[in-house]
Amino acid sequence: MVDTTMKRIIYVLIDGVADRPVRELANMTPLESARTPNLDVIAKDSVMGQVITVAEGIAPESDIAVFSMLGYSFSEGYPGRGVIEAIGAGLDFRTGQLALRANFATSDDQMKAIVDRRAGRNLSNDEAERLEREINSSVKLDDPDASFIFKHTVGHRGVLIIKHKDMLSSEITNTDPGYAREKGIGVAKAGAESQDFEPCRPLIEEKGAILAAKLVNEFTIKAFEVLKKSAVNESRMAKSFKPANVLLLRDAGHKYPEVEKLTNKYGRRFSAVVDMPVEIGISKLAGMKIMTSARDDYGQKVKLTLLGLEESDVVYLHLKGPDEFGHDGMALEKQKSIEMIDYNYFGPLLKKVGDDVVIAVSADHATPCELKAHSDDPVPLMIYNSSLGKDGLNRFTEESARRGSLGTLKGVDVLNKVISNT
Repeated sequence: MVDTTMKRIIYVLIDGVADRPVRELANMTPLESARTPNLDVIAKDSVMGQVITVAEGIAPESDIAVFSMLGYSFSEGYPGRGVIEAIGAGLDFRTGQLALRANFATSDDQMKAIVDRRAGRNLSNDEAERLEREINSSVKLDDPDASFIFKHTVGHRGVLIIKHKDMLSSEITNTDPGYAREKGIGVAKAGAESQDFEPCRPLIEEKGAILAAKLVNEFTIKAFEVLKKSAVNESRMAKSFKPANVLLLRDAGHKYPEVEKLTNKYGRRFSAVVDMPVEIGISKLAGMKIMTSARDDYGQKVKLTLLGLEESDVVYLHLKGPDEFGHDGMALEKQKSIEMIDYNYFGPLLKKVGDDVVIAVSADHATPCELKAHSDDPVPLMIYNSSLGKDGLNRFTEESARRGSLGTLKGVDVLNKVISNT
């Protein structure tokens, strides 16, 4: 039963929505230049502030940023995005195995230079699934005690699990030049769209790490030999598409995480409307009821939000779109993506919810178009219909957030702020 003595909450994170002023948008951010009448309605009766989602100086990946925005700190022992994505993809991951996030990417013929970290971002699910089958059937590791499973998830994305009779360690470097690994957390590196390929290295002189790096490198080389000969890539190149001829691996993990359930943390029941493996994995670990829809089916997301409000106290949504255009440096398209979310999600939602529902809107991180990468810039936050009152600011933008009465918050404190003031 939902506790009817407390207001229900919709908690929305818009992936990578925050940005910096862009010249082609008259020195406005995509959020400032977007026409967002429905977010404006919410903003007028909200309090606002800005959020450092993980920590100053950390340009976080979405996994650790979402965990932080749900109230988890992981001061030590973060499991790694590979593990989260493996769980979200439905794979049977066990402690002692090695899980890594994978990207189909484009390299030169010698696997020395990375031309495109996402193979043009136009790899179809059908193409990726065919490549997945070729990798799993054709790549054989030399070590008789080692095996692997590779699974494509969405678009250019995938997950790799490597197994061995001995315990493997995640204390290894990424082969993906877009992200560094710091204390188990993936951190974005700016200007990494085209770089030399770097093999995996152990970060510690320990048997499990040395073996893990060796197996990652062997898998990568053998997968490259399979991918560059694939009929899928011959077809792509015939159409002037970039071949998906290499797998970039990052954010290794080797321990199944024990995560406190959100119900225990906050005394509320949670539902999640999510569509990507990493968000599904987070939701599973946090004990939320999971509801999925097609990524851009905002009508279905509204229906699921309303269903979640009937069955739980807090509905968490993760909305994709703006982040990808930030990565590609496409400011106008990022603006249009924000407008689409406003029109197709927030517009219908506002017609269905009443004054008994609190709406909080923020982001997991900023993805500035000028960087084509995540940054540590603060992200905006607004909380509508709470006991905190309202700031009278007219728009949900980075500038309004800087002027808001909430000031600057840490990501781990945001959800508690929302819940404790409803």
